[in-house]
Amino acid sequence: MTDDEPSLPRLGQGHVWQDLAVGQRFRTFRRTVTEADLVNFIGVTGMLEAIFIDATFEGGAIQGRPVPAALTYCLVEGFILQTMIQGTGLALLELTQRIHGPVRVGDTIGATVEVTGIKPTSKHGRAVVTSQIEVFRNEGVPVMTYVAVRLLAGRTQD
Repeated sequence: MTDDEPSLPRLGQGHVWQDLAVGQRFRTFRRTVTEADLVNFIGVTGMLEAIFIDATFEGGAIQGRPVPAALTYCLVEGFILQTMIQGTGLALLELTQRIHGPVRVGDTIGATVEVTGIKPTSKHGRAVVTSQIEVFRNEGVPVMTYVAVRLLAGRTQD
């Protein structure tokens, strides 16, 4: 496959840092977490805790089928990667995360993203972009907040 017409906009292309502004906010799509998501995630990661693998486990502090917070984070990062930073995200530099509540199989999650900082670098038109991500389940119940610091590409002709 060749890029015969480079002047055509690329579908799904993420934002270069010059297209972002501090205070700019976005919302992600929402997604229902399934039993298959949980089973596949714990199988790949080895997070074989009883609360995740035994549907009858009664010794946990969370009722229902909780999912690892890492799974919730990964699903939200997938939303962000597929849209906001697809093709423009160069590196995740730092992550600070706080968990506010559980996500269970059957919950629907989504997030808001707010750009909180942009620092252009001296190399290749790149910038360090900081954003705060608020993750919610179901009808707006907060479950996670994290700050991501990323290196984003820029337009080379700015």
